[in-house]
Amino acid sequence: MIKQIITAVLLVLGLASFVGLGVWQLQRLDWKQGVLAEIEAQIAGEAVPLPAEPDPEADRYQPVEISGAMGEGELHVLVSSRDYGAGFRIIAPFTTGDGRRIMVDRGFVLNEAKDTARTTGEMRLEGNLHWPDERDSYTPEDDPEGNWWYARDVEKMARALGTDPVLVIARTRTDPQVRPMPVTTEGIPNDHLEYAMTWFLMAVTWVGMTGFALWRIRRRTHQAET
Repeated sequence: MIKQIITAVLLVLGLASFVGLGVWQLQRLDWKQGVLAEIEAQIAGEAVPLPAEPDPEADRYQPVEISGAMGEGELHVLVSSRDYGAGFRIIAPFTTGDGRRIMVDRGFVLNEAKDTARTTGEMRLEGNLHWPDERDSYTPEDDPEGNWWYARDVEKMARALGTDPVLVIARTRTDPQVRPMPVTTEGIPNDHLEYAMTWFLMAVTWVGMTGFALWRIRRRTHQAET
């Protein structure tokens, strides 16, 4: 009898815990979808002039319009495009009309176009300010001498190009061969639904396992009594 009570209590406690965690993940999902909707609205907003001192937090994803001269001496960041395969993001220096040197992520080129000459000089473009967080413990070390970069590290790229640590991700084409890769929310993880389903499946598994344990206890008790 005591074993049955203990098992039943464990059943209820485990079920409550797993279901509670699943419900919490659903609440997190709702919250995350709201955040993503706000970011998408900000990304697609009306472009404004480049702020005097862009803030990595307050101005992240801010649409801007800049005019000036696209420079040479670009950096090549290895990337894989879902639509086109392996290639490189082209990061180039850009001097604005008021003399500020910033960086522009011009977009994507295939491997064979890595060293192709590109359009430079005067131009006007729209894009979004961004400070990507792409480097982790598994990211290989960059090779500046070979011009192979594995993450868009704004501070590090700015030092290499001699610019301010400001990056604009172009959403207008700056060269016939370069496909813009505008800022989107695709890279922002949102796995809360999967987590919720995992907890709910664990709840079902827990009920099955403890239910089976209760059945075996009752069966043995019945056999002992007879």
